[in-house]
Amino acid sequence: MTGSWIIRVAGQTYGPYGWEQMRAFAAERRLARQSLVARDGETEFRRADDEPELSAIFSPAQPARETAVVQTLRPEGSASFGRGEEQSRNGETSHFVVIADMKSGSIAKLEEAIATFGPTHAILPQPWLLASEDSINAVRNLLVQQLGKLDMLFIVDAGNDKAAWYNFGPEADARIRKIWRSSPKLRVAS
Repeated sequence: MTGSWIIRVAGQTYGPYGWEQMRAFAAERRLARQSLVARDGETEFRRADDEPELSAIFSPAQPARETAVVQTLRPEGSASFGRGEEQSRNGETSHFVVIADMKSGSIAKLEEAIATFGPTHAILPQPWLLASEDSINAVRNLLVQQLGKLDMLFIVDAGNDKAAWYNFGPEADARIRKIWRSSPKLRVAS
């Protein structure tokens, strides 16, 4: 493959990088499908997977980081609800709740990144509602790039019964998984 690209992250541009370096960045999960790229010398940035020469480096989908988790909310063996990640989105909109605990970074950069996915509204200082055609993985992967070492992120895909989180640590990961996998007990009103 020929060509070189520049990458935009949080308003900064890096590069140019050749195809082999871009492939290496994708393998290291430093470059994601939704990362903004432009050919060297161009000024219009687009998603990396929209660039024909780069789209091949993302197939099959890259697995999530060890500290970033996506969990189906239904207990194992129960009926599924909503679309699965493997199904085509076909222009369907998902509704997300994005919650961040920002300790080391700028909330403005995170808000800008959230807005790139679709209509959004801050319902309190650090939770947002988001409507997007993108998957929970795509949302998480882009937003994680805006976080510092101390920041945490939790995303719920309300219609597809999924949650994704980042930087909670192994103990909290285990507790969250246990809660999501448990079947809710119905209470009878007296």
